Amino acid sequence: MPSLRNYNLFISHAWEYNADYYRVEDWLNETANFYWTNLSVPEHDPIPTTAKLKAELHNQMRRAHVFLILGGMYIPHREWIQYEINFARRIGLPILGIRPRGSIAMPVALQRGADEIVGWNSSSIVASIRRLALPDNG
Repeated sequence: MPSLRNYNLFISHAWEYNADYYRVEDWLNETANFYWTNLSVPEHDPIPTTAKLKAELHNQMRRAHVFLILGGMYIPHREWIQYEINFARRIGLPILGIRPRGSIAMPVALQRGADEIVGWNSSSIVASIRRLALPDNG
Protein backbone atom coordinates (compact mmCIF):
# COMPACT_ATOMS: atom_id res chain seq x y z
CA MET A 1 0.00 0.00 0.00
CA PRO A 2 1.32 3.51 -0.78
CA SER A 3 2.37 5.58 2.18
CA LEU A 4 -0.48 7.63 3.59
CA ARG A 5 -0.42 11.36 3.18
CA ASN A 6 -2.81 14.20 2.62
CA TYR A 7 -2.99 15.36 -1.00
CA ASN A 8 -3.74 19.01 -1.70
CA LEU A 9 -5.82 19.01 -4.88
CA PHE A 10 -7.10 21.81 -7.06
CA ILE A 11 -9.96 20.67 -9.30
CA SER A 12 -10.78 22.96 -12.19
CA HIS A 13 -14.51 23.34 -12.48
CA ALA A 14 -17.43 25.41 -13.66
CA TRP A 15 -20.59 25.33 -11.65
CA GLU A 16 -22.80 24.37 -14.59
CA TYR A 17 -20.74 21.14 -14.65
CA ASN A 18 -21.10 20.61 -10.92
CA ALA A 19 -22.50 17.04 -11.17
CA ASP A 20 -19.18 15.77 -12.59
CA TYR A 21 -17.19 17.87 -10.12
CA TYR A 22 -19.17 16.48 -7.18
CA ARG A 23 -18.85 12.93 -8.52
CA VAL A 24 -15.04 13.24 -8.54
CA GLU A 25 -15.19 14.75 -5.06
CA ASP A 26 -17.32 11.79 -3.87
CA TRP A 27 -14.91 9.27 -5.40
CA LEU A 28 -11.96 10.88 -3.63
CA ASN A 29 -13.86 11.00 -0.32
CA GLU A 30 -14.94 7.35 -0.66
CA THR A 31 -11.49 5.94 -1.48
CA ALA A 32 -10.05 3.95 1.42
CA ASN A 33 -6.72 5.18 2.75
CA PHE A 34 -6.84 8.33 0.63
CA TYR A 35 -6.79 11.70 2.33
CA TRP A 36 -7.10 14.96 0.51
CA THR A 37 -7.79 18.66 0.90
CA ASN A 38 -9.92 20.44 -1.67
CA LEU A 39 -8.31 23.73 -2.70
CA SER A 40 -10.98 24.57 -5.31
CA VAL A 41 -13.16 27.68 -5.12
CA PRO A 42 -16.42 26.62 -3.44
CA GLU A 43 -19.76 27.23 -5.14
CA HIS A 44 -21.19 28.86 -2.01
CA ASP A 45 -18.33 31.39 -1.86
CA PRO A 46 -17.90 32.78 -5.39
CA ILE A 47 -15.27 35.42 -6.11
CA PRO A 48 -16.81 38.61 -7.55
CA THR A 49 -14.17 39.99 -9.93
CA THR A 50 -11.79 38.56 -12.50
CA ALA A 51 -8.74 40.11 -10.82
CA LYS A 52 -9.71 38.68 -7.43
CA LEU A 53 -10.48 35.30 -8.99
CA LYS A 54 -7.05 35.17 -10.66
CA ALA A 55 -5.32 36.11 -7.39
CA GLU A 56 -7.28 33.47 -5.46
CA LEU A 57 -6.61 30.82 -8.12
CA HIS A 58 -2.89 31.56 -7.88
CA ASN A 59 -2.95 31.30 -4.07
CA GLN A 60 -4.85 28.03 -4.08
CA MET A 61 -3.00 26.40 -6.98
CA ARG A 62 0.39 27.18 -5.40
CA ARG A 63 -0.55 24.97 -2.43
CA ALA A 64 -1.70 22.05 -4.59
CA HIS A 65 0.15 18.79 -5.19
CA VAL A 66 -1.86 18.02 -8.36
CA PHE A 67 -4.18 20.03 -10.63
CA LEU A 68 -7.19 18.04 -11.93
CA ILE A 69 -9.09 19.07 -15.06
CA LEU A 70 -12.44 17.59 -16.05
CA GLY A 71 -12.14 17.28 -19.82
CA GLY A 72 -15.81 17.88 -20.57
CA MET A 73 -15.57 21.48 -19.41
CA TYR A 74 -12.74 22.54 -21.68
CA ILE A 75 -14.65 23.66 -24.79
CA PRO A 76 -17.15 25.99 -23.08
CA HIS A 77 -14.50 27.33 -20.64
CA ARG A 78 -11.32 27.11 -22.69
CA GLU A 79 -10.02 30.59 -21.82
CA TRP A 80 -10.15 30.02 -18.06
CA ILE A 81 -8.89 26.47 -18.21
CA GLN A 82 -6.04 27.46 -20.52
CA TYR A 83 -5.18 30.23 -18.07
CA GLU A 84 -5.08 27.64 -15.26
CA ILE A 85 -3.00 25.22 -17.37
CA ASN A 86 -0.51 27.97 -18.21
CA PHE A 87 -0.21 28.97 -14.56
CA ALA A 88 0.19 25.34 -13.44
CA ARG A 89 2.99 24.89 -16.00
CA ARG A 90 4.72 28.08 -14.80
CA ILE A 91 4.79 26.86 -11.20
CA GLY A 92 5.64 23.23 -12.03
CA LEU A 93 2.30 21.82 -10.84
CA PRO A 94 1.46 18.38 -12.31
CA ILE A 95 -1.73 18.29 -14.38
CA LEU A 96 -4.13 15.35 -14.44
CA GLY A 97 -6.70 15.36 -17.24
CA ILE A 98 -9.88 13.35 -16.69
CA ARG A 99 -11.73 12.18 -19.80
CA PRO A 100 -15.41 13.05 -19.93
CA ARG A 101 -17.73 10.27 -18.80
CA GLY A 102 -18.33 7.78 -21.62
CA SER A 103 -15.86 9.44 -24.00
CA ILE A 104 -12.58 8.43 -25.53
CA ALA A 105 -12.00 11.92 -26.97
CA MET A 106 -10.15 14.62 -25.09
CA PRO A 107 -9.57 18.21 -26.24
CA VAL A 108 -6.16 18.57 -27.93
CA ALA A 109 -5.12 21.42 -25.62
CA LEU A 110 -5.63 19.14 -22.62
CA GLN A 111 -3.78 16.30 -24.31
CA ARG A 112 -0.82 18.64 -24.77
CA GLY A 113 -1.09 20.24 -21.34
CA ALA A 114 -1.71 17.26 -19.08
CA ASP A 115 1.03 15.14 -17.55
CA GLU A 116 -1.41 12.20 -17.53
CA ILE A 117 -4.92 11.60 -18.84
CA VAL A 118 -7.16 9.00 -17.22
CA GLY A 119 -10.64 7.65 -17.78
CA TRP A 120 -13.76 8.45 -15.83
CA ASN A 121 -13.25 6.15 -12.84
CA SER A 122 -12.08 6.54 -9.28
CA SER A 123 -9.24 4.01 -9.26
CA SER A 124 -7.51 5.59 -12.28
CA ILE A 125 -7.86 9.08 -10.84
CA VAL A 126 -6.51 8.13 -7.40
CA ALA A 127 -3.62 6.08 -8.83
CA SER A 128 -2.60 8.98 -11.06
CA ILE A 129 -2.77 11.48 -8.17
CA ARG A 130 -0.47 9.24 -6.16
CA ARG A 131 2.00 9.01 -9.08
CA LEU A 132 1.96 12.70 -9.98
CA ALA A 133 1.78 14.39 -6.58
CA LEU A 134 4.52 16.82 -5.75
CA PRO A 135 6.47 15.93 -2.60
CA ASP A 136 5.01 17.31 0.59
CA ASN A 137 7.75 19.62 1.79
CA GLY A 138 5.80 21.09 4.66
